[in-house]
Amino acid sequence: MSLIVQKFGGSSVGSVEKIETIADKLAGFRDAGHRLVVVVSAMGGETNRLLALAHQIQDSPVPRELDVLVSTGEQVSAALLSMALNRRGFPAKSYNGSQVRILTDNAHTKARIMDIDVRRLHAELDAGNILVVTGFQGVDEQGNITTLGRGGSDTTAVALAAALKADECQIYTDVDGVYTTDPRLVDGARRLDNITFEEMLEMASLGSKVLQNRAVEFAGKYNVPLRVLHSFEDGPGTLIRTEEASDMEAPTIAGIAFTRDEAKITVLGVPDTPGVAHRILGPVGGVGIEVDVIVQNVAEDKSTDFTFTVHRNDMNRAAAIVTQVAGELNARDVRTDDRIAKISLVGVGMRSHAGVASQMFAALAEVGINIQMITTSEIKISVVINEKFLELAVRSLHSAFELEQEPTLLADGRN
Repeated sequence: MSLIVQKFGGSSVGSVEKIETIADKLAGFRDAGHRLVVVVSAMGGETNRLLALAHQIQDSPVPRELDVLVSTGEQVSAALLSMALNRRGFPAKSYNGSQVRILTDNAHTKARIMDIDVRRLHAELDAGNILVVTGFQGVDEQGNITTLGRGGSDTTAVALAAALKADECQIYTDVDGVYTTDPRLVDGARRLDNITFEEMLEMASLGSKVLQNRAVEFAGKYNVPLRVLHSFEDGPGTLIRTEEASDMEAPTIAGIAFTRDEAKITVLGVPDTPGVAHRILGPVGGVGIEVDVIVQNVAEDKSTDFTFTVHRNDMNRAAAIVTQVAGELNARDVRTDDRIAKISLVGVGMRSHAGVASQMFAALAEVGINIQMITTSEIKISVVINEKFLELAVRSLHSAFELEQEPTLLADGRN
């Protein structure tokens, strides 16, 4: 009898009718002999409704009270699903984060999990109950309700699977798996049978919205088998696994991730002296703005053009800070551009395959797309381009790397 942790997001439990459908699905798993812990999000749109109510009362709601408010959404979903299961003759109990004792730090609205007491859960599972747990929330050492940040239900599910040593953690959503790229953009996008934790973490952090990157990081750290499945359609989904779990060589490229939410800031004519990068980026990071891609070019006159990207919503605030620093450094100018996009090739196969970067650059050049910035890691190559060319770039790269084709196996079982 296997133990499975399943998570259903807001779109999966968005109405009573959908909750009834999920209950039927869970009944099938229970009939097959599986022990189940089910993590649920708030019904679709409910968290936004609660946040809007809070902001009607207070422009900047007290974080502690905000957590108390928004945590109620998941409690509604958990209670309704438990009722639906009990009506079908399957004993089920709902639990919130404090009842499970999902212990977190005290960083309200963005808490991190420190420990989970699973003794009560094991006792309930041994008694034959299906457990329905509220996602996204926990409790600090003082007994205050905390939340894990938007998308935190994925993290709750993975953390419970790790603590319970579950056989698999299944994330149910409105897509049937992880694709080589967004199928709404590329008709030939292909669902991946499996992908490594490293690849999925890069995809999640680079714009893929299938899984929260904290959840993927957690699953990789504790080696929790993680599968993405469609809530209302049957299928194998995509298994997220360790690289070592595969007995075949990985394809060179697993997928293409992209984001439109980038903005670029360039400081022209900065002195090429030690500590200049810190002078520029230190104040930016000091106010909580995350910097992504960084490029520095040294001119013949020993001055430097320093360019970096931030989230588009942070551009004006970052530019104001940088403009002040530029004045102190006697820089020539500060320029901004919020019409850029970042595209990334991701794949653990890059470790053993040369020429990926040159093939990427050639494919973009062939369709007349200029690359503004480049950054690389062991399993990723990212480029910044003009946003208006994003769709053309993604389609061209998907075709150039033949990602629409299923990987072929050689006679000895290798790709």
